[in-house]
Amino acid sequence: MGCVHGKCCSHYTSSSNGDDQENGPYGSNIHPNINHLQTESSLDSVAIPSNKYRLEYSAVTQRGYYPGSPDKVNQDCFCIKTQIQGNPNLHFFGVFDGHGQFGTQCSHFVKDRLVEILSEDPILIEDPVKAYDSAFLATNTELHDSEIDDTMSGTTAITVLVCGNTLFIGNVGDSRAVLAVKSGGRVVAEDLSYDQTPFREDEYERVKLCGARVLSVDQVEGIKDPDVQTWGDEENDGGDPPRLWVQNGMYPGTAFTRSVGDSTAEKIGVVAAPEVSMVRLTPEHLFFVIASDGVFEFMSSQAVVDMVLKYSDPRQACAAIARESYKLWMSMKVLEFILGETEFIVIWVMQQWIAYIICVSLPRWRSLNATLS
Repeated sequence: MGCVHGKCCSHYTSSSNGDDQENGPYGSNIHPNINHLQTESSLDSVAIPSNKYRLEYSAVTQRGYYPGSPDKVNQDCFCIKTQIQGNPNLHFFGVFDGHGQFGTQCSHFVKDRLVEILSEDPILIEDPVKAYDSAFLATNTELHDSEIDDTMSGTTAITVLVCGNTLFIGNVGDSRAVLAVKSGGRVVAEDLSYDQTPFREDEYERVKLCGARVLSVDQVEGIKDPDVQTWGDEENDGGDPPRLWVQNGMYPGTAFTRSVGDSTAEKIGVVAAPEVSMVRLTPEHLFFVIASDGVFEFMSSQAVVDMVLKYSDPRQACAAIARESYKLWMSMKVLEFILGETEFIVIWVMQQWIAYIICVSLPRWRSLNATLS
């Protein structure tokens, strides 16, 4: 999401045929019926022989309904690649959230090239952090040099590399990875990534130094004082978050501070350099979820973890998260309509709501569910 007309200020729609089966269960025919908006999902697994455990994982996507474009397709995609470099202990999971007129092409390009570059990097196992950084920057350069117009289009990316008993999380944008941790008799959500938006003071200061104006839509349109910060925290911004604008124009209007692509926004600080974190797995770590902001704009990290705990396998959990976030999105749209915010409705209902979720269970998830039931 993230911009007046999506994640960046493009008034155009885009198209895609979706992902292929190699990268996941994606691409059912979408009809204007809530019950038919969710793709089928499969349950797969892969062994981690070095640490003698097995990952179970599933992915699902769901999108909103657009009255003027009932067959509109996703700009988002995912990638699950097991046994990278032929290593049975090295596995990659990623969600890519496209935006702009050519967001579909951008997200698919990045999905393919990022994991390819990582797979070809000889230092991946020795130094995953350096490999991640190089892969994101190289992919960004290749996207700029490709035939895809990424002037006002691009993609965010949230990725997790499983390396034996260690997770390496590479993030660009405002999608999110969350880990479920058993603590003191309960299960708590631990964010593995931090949304890169102007709500973050460090990101706000960084893009300001790069020449960005950081204003809400009401401010840039003169409705509110541009010299007074009008937004609150990310949980309660009221639908008008801070965005990035060039000094003398009303573009690009991105609500994120990092992405792959977005060559115009790159000039004011929207960079493709990832934030990379690491977590060493312990028996207290139960599962992780990676999802686009179509989930996390409406559900907290803890709410997502709590929902996963209700189900016996990742496939059911993914489907439930998609249903719940879609329901919350629809509730917000209905409320806005009742309140008479017609112009706002047109902007938001016609943008692409999308939830893309990958849920990966870790060794003790099933035993925990048995204990809690």
